[in-house]
Amino acid sequence: MRIAVPKEILPGERRVALVPESVARLQKSGFEVVVERGAGLAAGFVDQAYEAAGARLVRSAEEALAGAEVVLKVNAPSLADPDETALYGHGQALVALLDPLRNPKLVERLAERGVTAFSLDAIPRITRAQSMDVLSSQATVAGYRAVLIAAARHGKFFPMMMTAAGSIPPAKVFVLGAGVAGLQAIATARRLGAVVEAFDVRLAAREQVESLGGRFVHVDLGESGEGQGGYAKELSEETHRREQELLHEHVKASDVVITTAQVPGKPAPRLVTEAMVRAMQPGSIVVDVAASTGGNCELTKPDEEVEVGGVTVLGPTNLPATMPYHASQMYSRNVAAFLSLIARKDGLAPDFDDEIVKSSCVTHEGKVVFPPLQPAAAKA
Repeated sequence: MRIAVPKEILPGERRVALVPESVARLQKSGFEVVVERGAGLAAGFVDQAYEAAGARLVRSAEEALAGAEVVLKVNAPSLADPDETALYGHGQALVALLDPLRNPKLVERLAERGVTAFSLDAIPRITRAQSMDVLSSQATVAGYRAVLIAAARHGKFFPMMMTAAGSIPPAKVFVLGAGVAGLQAIATARRLGAVVEAFDVRLAAREQVESLGGRFVHVDLGESGEGQGGYAKELSEETHRREQELLHEHVKASDVVITTAQVPGKPAPRLVTEAMVRAMQPGSIVVDVAASTGGNCELTKPDEEVEVGGVTVLGPTNLPATMPYHASQMYSRNVAAFLSLIARKDGLAPDFDDEIVKSSCVTHEGKVVFPPLQPAAAKA
């Protein structure tokens, strides 16, 4: 069976869906891997490494996809010029981060093309799927990178310093959202010596925050923030208002605020208001990891830098792409693990009775099969 790896065309994207390490393992399992030349170069993986691993290199995405039964990508195919979906044929399988709830037109287009599409961001967070959990692996990169950006931009030391010129207190870092990205941000800030506080609507996150050396900020909201599958859920309007009021003093006292709170299929909750930002000391930094889904900060502008009263608000939308080597390595391992559920060396063999396969499949046999996007579900 042939697997194709085209080059990513999203501006600023430096990751690749499959690294040479995974290519070698797939080759040993009997798969043929075709890689577009230069696909891994921006991530630090040269063409020669792919050849040494057993991949066949071709000059274009068209050549890579021709005759391939499975196409591996990081980002969803573009519908703009060029329209990547035009390269896909009936019966091909696509494995990528499709974000189906925010890309219904793309999903419909893939169904029209007869593509069996699997969205890795729809894989359920169950124990058996941990090796395939792309959201967690990429969120790990995002949380780590967000702290490094803040540390580089901030005008203060993160650790406490004892110098001949006197002692310097540690920086105060406040992390909003204690999912995978938030926990990695806490761990990284603590490694750098900062004093860290963290908040999450899920009280279950308290133990994890404290195990990393952070102080959990408990806010009695009057309702549980625990959603299905361990994710955070959207709060009522009144509860959200109380949440913002109670967070104001913690944001105001922080040198750095890292926001990572997101709700599956919903815009990111607005936790940091303009008033909170204006109350921070000049020189403070806000890094909004949730910028791609609307942002947790009221002032966030995707991929832009906003300055208000000397406070800088950063809204990076693709932090994993800024650390492409390890982000690609982890993504590739996740993808290779997922492939074991849908493919054999003699062809595609997805088991749609498998919870992981069923949950992640968004189109099949010309139809949209992702439950939230089905017409019947939409009417209900």
